[in-house]
Amino acid sequence: MLPTRKAFRALAPLVALTLGACSGFDNSTLNVAVIGELSDPFQSGKDVTASGQLIRAATVEGLVAFDEKGRVIPALADRWIVTDDGQSYIFRLRDGDWASGDPISAESAKKALDTALKSLRRTTFALDLAGLDEVRVMAGRVIEIRLDRPMPYLLQLLAQPELGLYEDKQGNGPMRMKKIGDVARLTPIDPSTLGLPEIQNWDKRTRNIDLLSLSGPEAVQRFNDGKTDLVLGGRIEDFPLTRSVGILRGTIQLDPVVGLFGLQVMNDKGFLADPANREALAMAIDRDALIEQFRLGGWKPTTRIVTPSLDGDLGTIGERWSEQSLEERRAVAAARVRIWQASAKQDGDKEKKAGRAETGSGGGAAAGPQISIWLPQGEGSDILLEKLGNDFAAIGLRLEKAESDDTADLALVDDVARYPRAVWYLNHLSCRAKFGLCSQEADARVSEALAAATPEERAALMTEAEAELTAENVYIPFGSPIRWSLVRGSVDGFATNSWGWHPLMPLAWLPR
Repeated sequence: MLPTRKAFRALAPLVALTLGACSGFDNSTLNVAVIGELSDPFQSGKDVTASGQLIRAATVEGLVAFDEKGRVIPALADRWIVTDDGQSYIFRLRDGDWASGDPISAESAKKALDTALKSLRRTTFALDLAGLDEVRVMAGRVIEIRLDRPMPYLLQLLAQPELGLYEDKQGNGPMRMKKIGDVARLTPIDPSTLGLPEIQNWDKRTRNIDLLSLSGPEAVQRFNDGKTDLVLGGRIEDFPLTRSVGILRGTIQLDPVVGLFGLQVMNDKGFLADPANREALAMAIDRDALIEQFRLGGWKPTTRIVTPSLDGDLGTIGERWSEQSLEERRAVAAARVRIWQASAKQDGDKEKKAGRAETGSGGGAAAGPQISIWLPQGEGSDILLEKLGNDFAAIGLRLEKAESDDTADLALVDDVARYPRAVWYLNHLSCRAKFGLCSQEADARVSEALAAATPEERAALMTEAEAELTAENVYIPFGSPIRWSLVRGSVDGFATNSWGWHPLMPLAWLPR
């Protein structure tokens, strides 16, 4: 018996709901969640978070950009050449207009780039750009960036969101953003409106992206409920949430990034005043066990500040304490704790006799020194806290969680390198960064390296800088950062890459 028309109308919503659940998303809009706070997509200024960076990159083009695989591609510049000495990059700007309607010219692009560079002063990014000498106008739509030394990674830096170019306070796309409640709706800009050649059926070849910034648990729940097609911005603190993602819902994608993942020593008070005591903390950590519970295949621990085997690495700095077992390292570290504890007790007894008893940072002598640590909120951080607490307890230290990095003795550093060179790591941990302890001597070696006449001399000085920083024990490395995404099988325009960067425009193209 065939269903009646009335019965068919009753079944239609259920059929539509089933088809929607199977397809995973409406083809006219891609729903993206980025882990963070609700207000993040609408931030401005220097210190924007992951979703703010994605919005800026999508709405404010620079000379070049990244594609989904992390490769540098044309943006406002449609071609470029590099001189043989590597100290001049010449860019030919594309035909077309700024969003204001004014024509794109070398003069206006130079002004916009100079403004962007000026805004980055007193940041670690400015250290990465320190080799840039001047921006020059060469012709109507040709500009030159002159360097005072070769910067093989300059294109990767120019593709960063911070170097998007504003003209008349407007970005030039490739997308426009509209705020709809807490959602940032991004719409691809028709090239013909920017004075570029028309692309047939533009509206049918692209789609909107609705971006929402949420906490880790909320983002993963929306993905599991089929309300989000892609989750970006995943870090170690929220990685345990991925256990809830079934194989039918999508895949967990890990980016093969390098960078800094470890603990910054924030002060030199009490037990932390001596570099040898700071080294004791690093010696106590079982790095394999630290990540074992996360079940991350391929993750490699390291005791080095700079990721081993990067371009320019001389290989003269090896893993620390390689000839000692974990138990032997901990025995050495525990001895240092006991020596400090005995000294602290003697000092305390002298204070009491003098009638000036004080409670010092570092805890009482009987219970062992107390160290505080700041970690971001999340189940993954709870795992790290427990593991590190056990490691430090093995040498006689007590670990407690701090409310902020301002009040902590140790703070988690979790940053992906913008380019794979030792100088990025050393810049990020420099005294200019103003985050925790640092080494003036290491900074001096970096400055000498940047002025070196040959690549060989530069690499040798960078190695010395890493050795100086290592000897000060102001940073305790674990290994490479962890960056993950949740990707529904029907999503095109996404690829893992070594920068952990996933631009929005490639996701806006509809499958052909």
